[in-house]
Amino acid sequence: MAQLFIRRPILAWVFALFISIAGIIALPFLPIAQYPKVAPPQLTISTTYPGASPQDIYQGVTRLIEDELNGVEGLMYFESTSDTSGQVSINATFEAGTNINQASVDVQNAIRRVEARLPSAVAAQGVTVEEAASGFLMFITLTSTDGTMDEVALGDYLNRNVLGELRRIEGVGRAQLFSSQRAMRVWIDADKLVGLNLTAGDINSAITAQNAQVAAGQIGAAPNPISQDLTATVLVKGQLTDPAEFGNIVLRANPDGSSVRLKDVARIELGAETYNFSSRLNGQASAAVGIQLSSTGNAVATSKAVSAKLEELSRFFPSGVAYAVPYDTSPFVSASIEKVLHTLVEAIVLVFIVMFVFLQNFRYTVIPTLVVPVALLGTCAVMYATGFSINVLTMFAMVLAIGILVDDAIVVVENVERIMAEEGLSPKAATQKAMKQITGAILGITLVLACVFIPMAFFPGSTGIIYRQFSLTMVVSILFSAFLALSLTPALCATFLKPIKQGHQEKRGLGGWFNRKFDGLTNGYTKAATGGARSAGRMMVIYLALVAGLGYLFVSLPSAFVPDEDQGFLIVDIQGPPEASANRTVASIEQIEKIFKDEPSVKDVVAIQGFSFSGNGANAALAFITLKDWSERGADNSAQDIANRANMKLFGLKDATTFALSPPPIEGFGTSGGFSFRLQDRNGIGQAALSAAAGELMQKAGKSPVLAGMRIEGLPDAAQIMLVIDREKANTFGITFADINNTITANLGSSYINDFPNAGRMQRVVVQAQDRDRLQVEDLLKLNVRNASGGMVPLSSFAIAQWQKGSPQVVGYNGYPTIRISGAPAPGNSTGAAITEMERLASELPAGIGYEWTGQALEEIKSGSQAPFLFSLSILFVFLLLAGLYESWSIPLAVMLVVPLGIIGSVLAVLLRDMPNDIYFKVGLIAIIGLSAKNAILIVEFAKDYYAEGKTLLESAVLAAKVRFRPIIMTSLAFTLGVVPLAIATGPSAASQNAIGTGVLGGMISATILAVFFVPAFFVFVLKLMRTKRPEVETPPEEPTTVQH
Repeated sequence: MAQLFIRRPILAWVFALFISIAGIIALPFLPIAQYPKVAPPQLTISTTYPGASPQDIYQGVTRLIEDELNGVEGLMYFESTSDTSGQVSINATFEAGTNINQASVDVQNAIRRVEARLPSAVAAQGVTVEEAASGFLMFITLTSTDGTMDEVALGDYLNRNVLGELRRIEGVGRAQLFSSQRAMRVWIDADKLVGLNLTAGDINSAITAQNAQVAAGQIGAAPNPISQDLTATVLVKGQLTDPAEFGNIVLRANPDGSSVRLKDVARIELGAETYNFSSRLNGQASAAVGIQLSSTGNAVATSKAVSAKLEELSRFFPSGVAYAVPYDTSPFVSASIEKVLHTLVEAIVLVFIVMFVFLQNFRYTVIPTLVVPVALLGTCAVMYATGFSINVLTMFAMVLAIGILVDDAIVVVENVERIMAEEGLSPKAATQKAMKQITGAILGITLVLACVFIPMAFFPGSTGIIYRQFSLTMVVSILFSAFLALSLTPALCATFLKPIKQGHQEKRGLGGWFNRKFDGLTNGYTKAATGGARSAGRMMVIYLALVAGLGYLFVSLPSAFVPDEDQGFLIVDIQGPPEASANRTVASIEQIEKIFKDEPSVKDVVAIQGFSFSGNGANAALAFITLKDWSERGADNSAQDIANRANMKLFGLKDATTFALSPPPIEGFGTSGGFSFRLQDRNGIGQAALSAAAGELMQKAGKSPVLAGMRIEGLPDAAQIMLVIDREKANTFGITFADINNTITANLGSSYINDFPNAGRMQRVVVQAQDRDRLQVEDLLKLNVRNASGGMVPLSSFAIAQWQKGSPQVVGYNGYPTIRISGAPAPGNSTGAAITEMERLASELPAGIGYEWTGQALEEIKSGSQAPFLFSLSILFVFLLLAGLYESWSIPLAVMLVVPLGIIGSVLAVLLRDMPNDIYFKVGLIAIIGLSAKNAILIVEFAKDYYAEGKTLLESAVLAAKVRFRPIIMTSLAFTLGVVPLAIATGPSAASQNAIGTGVLGGMISATILAVFFVPAFFVFVLKLMRTKRPEVETPPEEPTTVQH
C-alpha cells in the first residue's frame, strides 16, 4: 500500500483531506458532556396521599406499587420514601443500556395492575412516572425586585407561564416546582361549624354540588322539526370563579327561609395549593424550579436551551419580576473539557519538541506532526458516527493517543533519513526502501495496540461504558495513525524531504553535541545489555523479585471508583429538630446563608425549605452553594476547603444538624460524594429494632479510624399522636369509620374537592381547618362527627389521643424497610477501605438485619470484580496475536514478560502521590500493557531476524537492542512528555486528569527504562528454555541499517 502512495502522493493528500473534512464537519455536532451516559437510567414514580401517616402510606400505597415493580425487565434496584407530607416517591434504577421508554411503559403497566387497590384519595391525585436523573442540573428562581408579588404569586406565575415551557425542552427529564400555584382555600372555623350543627363533610358535599361544570345542551338541536331553523348553545355558569362566589355556596336552607352559607363558617381566599415548600435566593423569598436531566439529555446543551428559553420568556414577565439561574452544573462540564483541550495542545507541543531534538530537522519534525490533527479529526468523525460525545474519557484517550500517533510516523521519517544519509539515495528511493523494511512492523504494532483495548469495549454495565468510550477512541486513533503512516507519511517523505549526500549524517553544533552524548549513552547501554543478556538467569531472578514486590504493592493499593472533583458547588443538608416548624427551619437557613455569605469564594446560595435528599418535612431543607470561578478562588479555596471551613461553623448551630457536602463525581450516582449504604429489615423485626441496629452501627462507625462523616440520611423520629378509636363505642353512636376518617382528613389534612377556572387555568379547591383549630391535641378531640340520626358527636366520646415517637418517613430499598446511611473514608483512606470496614461492622449486627450498597459504591464493587478479568483478557489477546504473527509460542512469551515492568511504575507512581486504584488507573494500566509490549516488540522482532540470519542468541539480542535503543527512547520520551500535562493538571477535572496521567506516566517510565535492559535477557532466556528452532529467513534484514522505530 505504501508503494502506491509514494507513486501517487496527491492521492495520499486526498485521503488525508477527506478524513480532515469529515472530522471538521462532525466536530460542531459532537455533544459535549463530562462523562458519557455512565449512570444507569432512572424513573421516578410519585403520588400523594394527603393527611396519611408515613406508615399508612407505605403499607397502603408504596408497598403495593413496589410489589408490582418486581419483575420489570432491566430493573436493577428501587428505593422509596413515604413521608408526613403525604408524598410518595419511588426511584427505580435500571441497568445501563436499558431502553428507558420501554421501561417507562412497563412501569406504567405495573401501576395499572394495582390502581384498583389504591386509596381513592391517591387515585384522585394520580400516579406519575417521570424519567429523571437523581441530582439537579440547575435551579431557576423568580424574584420580585419591587416587592409587589409575594412567593405564592411568583410560584403561580412560574407554574402557569414557565414550567410547561421548560418541561418541553429536549433533555429536561423533570422540572420540579418548589413553590406553589394558587388554589381556592377554604379555611373552616370549627367552632362555627359546631354552633350551626354542620360538619366538614357537609362543606365538601356542598362545594362538590355547587361548583360543577354543567353541560346544558342546545336549543333546536337535532332531531328537530323541519320548520326549526335555529340552534343555540345553552350556557349555565356552574363553576365558581372567585372567593365571593364560593362564599355564597349554600350549606343549608332553613325552614324560615334563611340559609347558612360557606362564608358563615369559613374564610375563603386565593392562597397556595400547598405550603410544604418555600424557596430563597441569597436571603430573598423567591419561587424556584429544579431541573433534572433526562437519561438521554446532554447537560451542556440542555442548560443552554433552558437559558435561551428563559431569556425568551423574560420579555413577557410582569414588571418587577426577574429570573436568575443561581445554580447550574454545566459550567463545570464545559470548563473540564476546555481544560483537557489545553492539555491536548500542551501535549502536542511537548511531543513536537522531543521530535525536533532527536530528528534535528524542521522538515523531518513537521511530517509526524501533521499526522496528529488528521488522525484526531478522523477520530472525531468516527465518534460522531458512533454516537459518542466529547467527554473527559474520549479526550483523555486523545491525549494519550498523541504519543502513539506520532510513533508510526517517526519510524518512517527516521528510517528514510537514515537511508538517505548512509546510502545517498534520493528521498523517493529511500522512502520506497524504508517502507519495504518497516511496513510489517507498523502493522504488527498497530494490531497489538488495538488488540489491547478491544476487550474493554465489550464489558457490560456502567463501568463498561467508561471502558468502551475510552478504548474505542484509542483504537480508532491507532488505526488512523497506522493508515497515515502507510499513506500520507511516505508520500510526504518522498516529496517534501531534501536529498542528503552519502555520509553527510554527522551534524554539528547543538545537534552534533546531542548526537555524540546520545552515542555515548548508547554504547554504555549496549555494554549493560550485553551483561544482562549474558547473565539471563540472574536477570530472571531479579525479575521474579520485582514481580513479587509488584504483587505486594498492587494488593496494598487502596481502591476507589472515580476521584472526587471540585465541581464549583456544594450541597448543604439541613435537618432541624424532629418537632421543628417551618418557621424554625427558615431561621436556621438564615444562619446558614450568613455563614456562606461571609465566605469570599461563594457566589450564590439557593435554599429550599421542606425538601431534602434525606426526606421532606417542615424541619428539612437543602441549600445549593454556587462557588465563584476556579480562577477567582485560588489554591486554598477548593470546594472541599470551603466545605471544611463551613462545616466547622455549621457544627455550632444549635437548632439544626447540617453538613456541607461535595456532589457525586458522576451525576446519577447518588446525591453526594462518599458512599451510600442501605441497612435493611430482612425478617420483619420492625422499625424500632432496625433503628436500634442503625444506632449501634453508627456508634461503631464513629469510632473507626477508617470512616468519617457518618450520618443517617433521613428524618429523625418525631413526636406523633396516635388516635386510638373505640370502634365498638363509635358503632353504638351510629358512626362509621369512614365518617371518622373523612372528618379528620378534612380538618387536619387538606381535602382536594374539585377544580375552578382561574385566569384561563383550572386550579384546585382545597378545604382545611383554619390554623388555630389544629394547634393542640384538644383541637383534634373536639372535632365533631355526625351520626346516623343527625346528631353531632365529638371524637373525645369514643377516642383517646396518645403521644408517641415515630418516624416521619418510611424508606424502602428493594422492598425492605430501610435506613439510609452515608459516609466517606477518613483522610488517608480510600472508599474501598471504607466499604470493607462498613461490611465488617454490619456483619456484627443482630440476625434479621441485612444490607446493600447503592449508587457509586455499588458500581465500585462491580468494577473491582471485573478488573482482573479485563487485564487477563487483554494480555491473552496480545499473546495470541503475537503468536499468530510470529508463528511461535516462545517469542510472544519473551514480549509479554515485559508487561509487569510497566505496571511496577504505574503502581509506584500512584502510591507516591497517595492515589487509589480507581477506574482511571485501570484504564491507564490497559494502555501500559500495550505500550510495554510495543517497546519489547521493537527489540524482539529484530532479534528474531538476526537469529534467523545465523547469529547467536546473545548476539541477536544485543544487536537488536543497540539498533532499537534510539528510536525506543525517542518514541517513549515523546509519549511520556505528552502525558505530563495530564499528571500535573490543575483546575477543573484536575483530579481525573492526575489519576490517569500519573499511572500512565509512571508506567511508561518504568516500561522504557527496565524493558531496554530486561528484554534482551528475556529473549535469550525464553528461547533457550523452550529450545526454539532457528526461524527461516523470509526477507533477510539489512545490517543495523534496517528499521529504526
